Amino acid sequence: MDVTDQSFQADVLTRSATVPVVVDLWAPWCGPCVTLGPMLERAVAATEGKVELAKVNVDENPRIAQTFGVQSIPAVFAISNGQVVDQFIGAVPEAEVAAFVGRLAPAPSEADTLVAAGDEASLRRALELEPDHPAATEGLARLLLDRGEAAEALAVLARIPESDTGRALAAEARLREAGVEVAADETIEATLNELLDRVRDDDAARQEFVDLLETLGAGDPRTNEFRRALAARLF
Repeated sequence: MDVTDQSFQADVLTRSATVPVVVDLWAPWCGPCVTLGPMLERAVAATEGKVELAKVNVDENPRIAQTFGVQSIPAVFAISNGQVVDQFIGAVPEAEVAAFVGRLAPAPSEADTLVAAGDEASLRRALELEPDHPAATEGLARLLLDRGEAAEALAVLARIPESDTGRALAAEARLREAGVEVAADETIEATLNELLDRVRDDDAARQEFVDLLETLGAGDPRTNEFRRALAARLF
């Protein structure tokens, strides 16, 4: 994410209480910064959410640079629980960047290892160890849905906070329970248009409409089109 003087407290210091944050202080005119940036992005992406990256354009946000006492860039700081726990100045080889970020990522738990196995027994064991493990929960829900056990999939998903993946799985489960075939082809448009006439006064129709949009996904251009149509009918 791009961080500003105004958002630094929330996006870096407060956020670092939950997940380590790498702060990249850079500027567009700085050649080594432009080289280093993609390396940091790749290294952070490889942690799959266990580390986050905050990019600070020092020309536009001088207060952050002053806070760190930075005199040259690129300058990279690792923040955990609001404190600097590691840092380096200047461009370094990609292997060193990966090692820097890797030191921040917590080691995989036993549950993480079980989730990587992917089979039902491993996923259930992972949930015994960590009942609110998101990946184990979503993985087990997917297996249950594929097996036609929509009610249990919903019960499993109810254990964790809502997420994009969880919402889509729950929507699919509700549709399957209602006997609605989940399809993303042109037939879904006819179904959505038919439901649109009933969404104002029919709670079940409204839920089915929303669930179908979840299964389409945000990347489908029809999703926004039908969301606007739903808002127009309701408001």
